[in-house]
Amino acid sequence: MGYLFLFLLGFGLAVTGGVTIIAYMNFLPVGVSWGDYFIFIASRPECYFLPIGILLIAIALFRYPNHF
Repeated sequence: MGYLFLFLLGFGLAVTGGVTIIAYMNFLPVGVSWGDYFIFIASRPECYFLPIGILLIAIALFRYPNHF
């Protein structure tokens, strides 16, 4: 049950971080360069949810007992 909770927590964080990163892409048509965009999202804490969520998903999948 713990691995399922870890997986769902990671999935929620990954979705939140991914949606936030995509939402911040709306700055690009305004004239913000790609370099400034990456500097901006690196300074936003909610953008770190995507890699943290992917890491939690990977931990849950690789640590899940596999009985074949």
